[in-house]
Amino acid sequence: MNVEEQIETYITSQPEPKRSDMQALHCLILEVKPGCKLWFLDGKDDKGKTVSNPNIGYGLHTIHYADGTTREFYQIGISANKTGISVYILGIDDKTCLSKAYGEKIGKASVTGYCIKFKTLKDINLEILEAAIRYGFEARS
Repeated sequence: MNVEEQIETYITSQPEPKRSDMQALHCLILEVKPGCKLWFLDGKDDKGKTVSNPNIGYGLHTIHYADGTTREFYQIGISANKTGISVYILGIDDKTCLSKAYGEKIGKASVTGYCIKFKTLKDINLEILEAAIRYGFEARS
């Protein structure tokens, strides 16, 4: 299965309304950054043990570790969780930026240093979420 097929299978495996919300987010992110690199991580480590929820990634940036090593990874990610959906905005140096810029305006969502978590899209201001996603792509383009 290629990445697009893995993403489609993951999204369609979600119950409604999460399935429709995940599909809408997938389309929104592809509108914001057409042609970006797509990722699918199944949430399993090298030994096949589940260590996180599966997630879809978009874009590309290089993570630089303290020991001097680097790793390519996505810029924006989405994942279904038990209570809703998480949107990950990675590669931002200022861990207070998201909550300061978008936290009060986004609606019923939890905003941390790199994650915006909400139950359904109808609970949040989609224009504000889109602005946060755009910022995430621009921060490391």
